Amino acid sequence: MRRAAVVCLLASITLSACGGGTNANSSYTGTANTNGASGDSGNTSSHSTGSPTSANGTSSTNPPTGFLSFADSLPAAGSAGTDPIPTGAGLEDTSHPDHVIGSGSAASCTSQAVVDAVAAGGVITFSCGPAPITIQMTATAQILNNAASTTVIDGGGRVTLSGMGQRRILYMNTCDKNLVWTTPHCQNQEYPQLTVQNLTFRDGNASNEAIPEGGAIYAGGGRIKVVNSRFFGNVCASTGPDTAGGAIYSTNQYLGQPVYVVHSTFGGESSLSNVCSNGGALGSIGVSWTLLNSLLTYNQAVGDGGNPAASGTPGGGSGGAIYNDGGTMELAVNGSQLSYNKVNAYGSAIFFVSNSHTGSIAITDSTITGNTGGTWYPAYPQISAFSDTPIIVTNSDITN
Repeated sequence: MRRAAVVCLLASITLSACGGGTNANSSYTGTANTNGASGDSGNTSSHSTGSPTSANGTSSTNPPTGFLSFADSLPAAGSAGTDPIPTGAGLEDTSHPDHVIGSGSAASCTSQAVVDAVAAGGVITFSCGPAPITIQMTATAQILNNAASTTVIDGGGRVTLSGMGQRRILYMNTCDKNLVWTTPHCQNQEYPQLTVQNLTFRDGNASNEAIPEGGAIYAGGGRIKVVNSRFFGNVCASTGPDTAGGAIYSTNQYLGQPVYVVHSTFGGESSLSNVCSNGGALGSIGVSWTLLNSLLTYNQAVGDGGNPAASGTPGGGSGGAIYNDGGTMELAVNGSQLSYNKVNAYGSAIFFVSNSHTGSIAITDSTITGNTGGTWYPAYPQISAFSDTPIIVTNSDITN
């Protein structure tokens, strides 16, 4: 918890070694709960209808109308959830691209072409032939703050960008002078805005980066949106009390607006885990998230010792799927599934610490099951948050 209160020492939390409170083996299937109450504890037959899955945790139905299917045999994008998508959170129009990567063949779609197009910004599509293609990224693609105000990267359901297990794939940071400062308030500026859609990110690695967070994508400042995309085998540094975001790390979103993650998959099967010290899939400081109809399974928070790090440990190990830390922020999980994620410290599915005790969580039409490890579950199994954090659960299944 960077600049966060000490979880185990706060007087407001009367938990022994952060492991007391609600029994970690308890379960909840209910319709509503606020302010950490224990809910109906099974007194309702209402279950999520938003995220049925097959035995390996992947979506068991075809994508909703409007989303492309991916042209390979890897786990599909998204859960089977059908929760409504807010205006502005869906796919962007790419019918008139500013840049087309490739000239119709796989060989024409190169790492350098991706780097150049992303640096220029605007709407980016691919012409790499009819077959699925993996572009091995020999350099990280970077969003320049003084280029286009918006960048949309659309893989058409055929393109995978691979970090080759050596580097982060995509980087934006309004406060990085190397990417050009464009305002005197880089921590709260409206642009650039990034959308990735119909795209797969694989084998990104931020472990050796100057900022070792966000294995596939680091998004600092402006805004980022993820639609109908997949994240497989991405990693960031494996130790550190606040190091987070095996797939995506975000901070400083404009005016505190949420990061939308829509109909996307993180992990999907055990061989495709996203891994980091904290937040196996998603990590952030002071950022709100809205997850819609998405699948986060088999991700891992592999650090140890929590935050601040326990004596003799490197710290970390919280938030198997999601690691949220900061001030006033909100997490909404709609029509989504978080299952089979693992931690060593806290929050096998979700770790959510609002330093100011003003944040909240809302879980709707979702399934949170089978996440393992960790302690400190004061209200729900698999969710670590202050006992006074409002958690509103509607038509969802939260079961060990």
